[in-house]
Amino acid sequence: MEKFNLSDIGLTKYLFFTGKGGVGKTSIACATAVGLADTGKNILLISTDPASNLQDVFNQTLNSKGVTIQEVSGLTVANLDPVQAAAEYKESVISPFRGKLPESVIENMEEQLSGSCTVEISAFNEFADFITGKKEREEYDYIIFDTAPTGHTLRMLQLPSAWSSFISESTHGASCLGQLSGLEQRKEVYKQAVQTLSDPQKTNLILVSRPESSPLKEAARSSHELQLLGIKNQTLIINAMLEHVDDSDTVTKRLHERQQKALSEMPEELSAYPIYSIPMRSYNLSNITNIRKMLNEDILTNIGDSYQPLNNVKTEKELIDDLYQSGKRVIFTMGKGGVGKTTVATQIALGLAKRGAKVHLTTTDPANHLNYDLVIKTGITVSRIDEVKELEKYKNEVRSKAAPTMSAEDMEYIEEDLRSPCTQEIAVFRAFAQIVEKANNEVVVIDTAPTGHTLLLLDATESYHKEVERTHGDDMPDAVRNLLPRLRNPEETEVVIVTLPEPTPVFEAERLQQDLKRAGIQNKWWIVNACLSLVDTKNPFLQSKAKSELKWIDKVNELASNNMALIKWTNL
Repeated sequence: MEKFNLSDIGLTKYLFFTGKGGVGKTSIACATAVGLADTGKNILLISTDPASNLQDVFNQTLNSKGVTIQEVSGLTVANLDPVQAAAEYKESVISPFRGKLPESVIENMEEQLSGSCTVEISAFNEFADFITGKKEREEYDYIIFDTAPTGHTLRMLQLPSAWSSFISESTHGASCLGQLSGLEQRKEVYKQAVQTLSDPQKTNLILVSRPESSPLKEAARSSHELQLLGIKNQTLIINAMLEHVDDSDTVTKRLHERQQKALSEMPEELSAYPIYSIPMRSYNLSNITNIRKMLNEDILTNIGDSYQPLNNVKTEKELIDDLYQSGKRVIFTMGKGGVGKTTVATQIALGLAKRGAKVHLTTTDPANHLNYDLVIKTGITVSRIDEVKELEKYKNEVRSKAAPTMSAEDMEYIEEDLRSPCTQEIAVFRAFAQIVEKANNEVVVIDTAPTGHTLLLLDATESYHKEVERTHGDDMPDAVRNLLPRLRNPEETEVVIVTLPEPTPVFEAERLQQDLKRAGIQNKWWIVNACLSLVDTKNPFLQSKAKSELKWIDKVNELASNNMALIKWTNL
């Protein structure tokens, strides 16, 4: 595997960096932009990452129009705020109806436009102008995007040209199509943008991953979706490869072995692309000096004999003691994929059972059979929600209801709607509702949960009504009706937010907490998983990495009001 070198890769006018949160795509996009600008090229770097720290990196106030960077000749940076863009877009869609429709209807419309799909659509709405603009095309040698649109967003923008009344009238719980209601006048812009994305002479999509199983699988899924849309000019970058391998240090050796195992099991479809690696860096990529060095060199912070792992921290034991003593009946572990929430859920279930509780453990993780083997021996009952089966079951219910009255064109809208992340959340939510009913007789520990946005959709009166109509049912199942009140009861339910001691996972977890609060669900406990700062390593490189975690551990402790447990890095 060759190292990522700007002189060796096939560069196109437009470069899109995409990948799972926390893999380093923003840092690599910045390093690419700065590296190309340093060769005398005119570069436009555009970020749509809600957790972007570009203003800190470049030490300048940025905006959505583009700011020239004082320390990097030829570089202009635009920092789009997709959350702000989504808020403005939402208001532009809803404002014509204020004062004309009942407040309950307005509130339901607002929630319809509060999910991740709206953020994606509004972000694409913003940077479509950069893709299609003549001024940008003529002024810059390269236009670099940090975070690419997903396959779902692009498919929605490729729907038939007739924007039927179905879009504006669709208010059912799983809909993402309502997000399109304000975009009709920009159809030609989107068409041109999508054509540019799929032109291999103009665009290269760069998949960024770490040498870990979950990010590699996510990269493969994204690659497949975009391939189907004709975006085939793809490159894979494996970030944070450990080069400082010291066989005398157990921690270093285990980390290296874990990375090599993940690479050996990499999804086969990724091997068809050019693959480059970038070494793990011991320093924070939080300024231009370090960004310039990212692709070329490492600098170790000389900690010497002063390094000491963290101690006197709260652990899983204290968290589990609190859950047991407070008598919680429903316990969710929430967090982005790859942070270790499945393992944490298993440990919580085992801990509660050890203390005498009757426990049921469930998950949506299809690879969780090893954990099951472990917990069944302790008397814990287990189940697994098959997302694929639940989703197909739900889709068929919707199709059977819609088909008799919908035209072929409207059914195409329905089919795209059913591919949305919201639809999957709704389907899994219904299965979770049945599981949570078990809390009447035992403690239910659930790995992975519906988001606050999904919960609010199902809570809205209009959403309930439309949901019943869609599924051709006379009444919403009691399990679904009872779930949200139970989740909002802090005496019964605890949400444990799981994250890593790194900027992107922490920022994403913070947004999750805000989303839950919006749905009326409180969380007390946070877990910071895989902390190198708890490990006694002799490797100066890993010691330096451990030191960089402290800032983010402090941030989580603040968000958690000191109810934070730390778990040290292991080879699990």
